[in-house]
Formats: sequence, C-alpha cells, structure tokens
Amino acid sequence: MPRYHSPLPDELLKLSPAERIQLAEDLWESVAAHPESMPPLTEDEGREIDRRLAEHQATPETAVDWADVRKKLWARLE
Repeated sequence: MPRYHSPLPDELLKLSPAERIQLAEDLWESVAAHPESMPPLTEDEGREIDRRLAEHQATPETAVDWADVRKKLWARLE
C-alpha cells in the first residue's frame, strides 16, 4: 500500500519545535484511540516488529522507558 506524503502547510512550519512535537503527539493519540481504523501492516513492517521484539526479548535490560525518552527530548527543546 503506498504511503501518503505531502508537504506541511506553511502555518505548521511557523510553530516552534515544541509546538510541532506536541501537535504530533496529539495527532498520534487521536489515531491510537481508534486502532481498528488503522491500515494493516505491510510484510516489511511486520518483519521489523518481529525483529525488534526478538531483540528486546534477548536483551530486555536495554529498553528505555518512554517517559524517560520523552523527558530527555523535551529538555533539549527548553
């Protein structure tokens, strides 16, 4: 299935990096709230998920909590 890509409207590019990140999070949450409406994964995406899961299961101690990642990213923007 082809992926849709379009340039961002100029209004969005005028937002600060923090505002664009917040917008991306808000958009993602709106999509994640209705997972049944998501298109099916491609074979490549499924294989990549399987690969990452196997890697995590082999070395779970390397996982980083999302809250920690998010905190570090936001700190870089302040």
